[in-house]
Amino acid sequence: MPDLTILDLVANNTLSARVAAALWAAMDARLSFVVTAVPRFAGKSTLMNAVLGLLPPDVPVHRLDGSREQMLRLKGEASGGYLVVAEISQAPVQGYIWAEPVRDLFETLAAGYSLATALHAPDLPGAFDVLCRENGVSDEAASCLNLVLHLSRFGDDPASFWRRLAEVSEVEGVSDGRPKARILFRWRENDDSFEEIEPFRLLDVGPAVLDTRARAIEDRVRSGRTDGEALSDLLRKKSP
Repeated sequence: MPDLTILDLVANNTLSARVAAALWAAMDARLSFVVTAVPRFAGKSTLMNAVLGLLPPDVPVHRLDGSREQMLRLKGEASGGYLVVAEISQAPVQGYIWAEPVRDLFETLAAGYSLATALHAPDLPGAFDVLCRENGVSDEAASCLNLVLHLSRFGDDPASFWRRLAEVSEVEGVSDGRPKARILFRWRENDDSFEEIEPFRLLDVGPAVLDTRARAIEDRVRSGRTDGEALSDLLRKKSP
């Protein structure tokens, strides 16, 4: 089955077109992000890869295996783009990293890379507990994370699961392992809608640009064309 695109996730209401437009702008700015959730099968990897799908095709995407040799090579190359870690976790799964490899990862980011990863956490402070308290990442290194995307999963079994991007937060810094952050978007359970709380401070993009991009996304979703080809076409015809 092909990977779901950001257009697919708007179509199934995992997130809104406006949130997708903001994430598109965040990828243009090469912001680092982490996707968080509590339960398994919450869609962390699906969302992470869909967001990465908003990158221009010439931006390098380095998928890490967690080895020190790979980290050292990337640090020496300083070739830019995104370092992608499947998950920061103790689980014995290929591509998952914990402890020293996590610290190596954040040191490697200083060579000019952005980060895309996922981890299990109940909320924004919990995500930084995992990074700083459990993995020993310094405040300065953890401050390179710009966005935290928190997913909620509902339903009783895999056949009935549905998901919502419950919060998008912008991180302005980290002190004593605690993030200084602002909520940008929040999902409202009472009417199944997405509310914009505050504007980005890390993006030099105004509301009019986000509105234009959101309309372009909505048009694609209404047309029923949400696959990778449709997304590539949308990115080629990039709005302001």
